[in-house]
Amino acid sequence: MKASRWILVAMSVVALLAAIGFSQTAVTTPGPGHRGRHFGRMLGISARYLELTDAQKTQMKDIMTKEKPTIQPLMQQLAQNRQQMRQLESAGNFDENKVRPLATQQSQTMAELIVQKARIKSELMQVLTPEQKTKMAAFEARREARFQKHFQQGQAAPNEATPNQ
Repeated sequence: MKASRWILVAMSVVALLAAIGFSQTAVTTPGPGHRGRHFGRMLGISARYLELTDAQKTQMKDIMTKEKPTIQPLMQQLAQNRQQMRQLESAGNFDENKVRPLATQQSQTMAELIVQKARIKSELMQVLTPEQKTKMAAFEARREARFQKHFQQGQAAPNEATPNQ
């Protein structure tokens, strides 16, 4: 349970950071797949939901601009590792001696990314008012509940599909 909660928190942080971090530049300069518009839309939704002031939006954008050089290399490392893992998986011959070090490196990079994003989220949360923090906590609680419900339904489905013997 605690692991799934941590994953959910990490995903929430990623979504929040991505929305804020890419909103300023990505809306006007979309990257591959035009993700920039998506992140800009996410910031708009988050800003409206939390009723962020222009000053808060500016502070958050400044934090993300300052932190982007820390996060970007970690994200690039994760992408490179995923590509290398895909190549190893499709090579035909499984070689644990090649996969294991790559998996270890991937987990270390992910751990560093989670730590950095938690630190950044803490900075971002300091920009919010107590009412906005309460609203954010309620949003995250609803997201956690949806995640748990989806997870539980996913766990129940295989048992229901298997006929009783």
